[in-house]
Amino acid sequence: MPSRRSLVLGALAAPSLAHAQSYPTRPIAFLIPFAPGGGTDIIARALQPTLQEEFGGQAIAMENRPGASGTLAVAQLSRARPDGYTMLMTTVSASAVVPPLMTPPPYDIYRDQTAVVLAGTVPLVGVVPLSSPAQDFEGFLNYARSRPGELNYSSSGVATQQHLTAELLSAQAGLRMTHVPFRGTGQAVTEILAGRIDIAFDTLPTYLPHIRAGRVRAIAVTMPERVEWLPDVPTVAEKGFPGFDANVWYMIMGPGGLPREISSRWVAGVNKALSDPTVRAKVRDAGFIPGGGSQEDAANLLRRDAERYAQVMRSAGIRLD
Repeated sequence: MPSRRSLVLGALAAPSLAHAQSYPTRPIAFLIPFAPGGGTDIIARALQPTLQEEFGGQAIAMENRPGASGTLAVAQLSRARPDGYTMLMTTVSASAVVPPLMTPPPYDIYRDQTAVVLAGTVPLVGVVPLSSPAQDFEGFLNYARSRPGELNYSSSGVATQQHLTAELLSAQAGLRMTHVPFRGTGQAVTEILAGRIDIAFDTLPTYLPHIRAGRVRAIAVTMPERVEWLPDVPTVAEKGFPGFDANVWYMIMGPGGLPREISSRWVAGVNKALSDPTVRAKVRDAGFIPGGGSQEDAANLLRRDAERYAQVMRSAGIRLD
């Protein structure tokens, strides 16, 4: 016969379980912390149709909320009720790197957001406009060294992975360039296509269509090994900077305190989407390494990279004023 304590615990758990089983009963706001056109927007929209089907056809409304290196959207998430009706597609910069550098931090990266599931990972690719005299990576280094302080590079905000990658390369290669932050990578793409930005280290999905169409020139990728989408483009590491490694991960987050039952629905939905051959092919064709896995995997990745990049930022002397 069940004990009184087990009956009480079962009664307390019942409303939460019932809520999870009926969830969702109304549209879900899916926050995107950058402007349309960037990697965050691309992978969220790739997963959206399958997730809506998994949630019984309930609408997942995409809401682009750019600003403050992605932290405005995460701050909005942190204030939302933990009921699964406000969710976020976030990045390593917005959820792990930038907030601890701000004074005061706009949210606690462990307490005020719940890591749910990894959506995907991408390398960064270095691109220059077609008008650039640099035909390859070595050519760009020589060009930049001959014009200290004259060249610029773009990012989607201060202390984002785009900014961090360019600063790390500058420190290792002895370059001096001007940082031009934008509210999202879509604006930066427009500027580099027009030849007003000298170089961008940005997510592969953002620039892959433009590389394939011959609108920009790819000169290097930032992961330790060459990537399948650009097999002829060398890595930064192989061009004289051993150990150079930078990537961007995209993760679905909920507000702090999101019930495990709700998180599990999203974990199952994303894993199902990424196991579908059509969706997986679409994600890979866009330049993403598909994610998935468990909620524990996502939480461990958040903590590991928060600690890793904090050390990188200190070593490189990068800070938010």
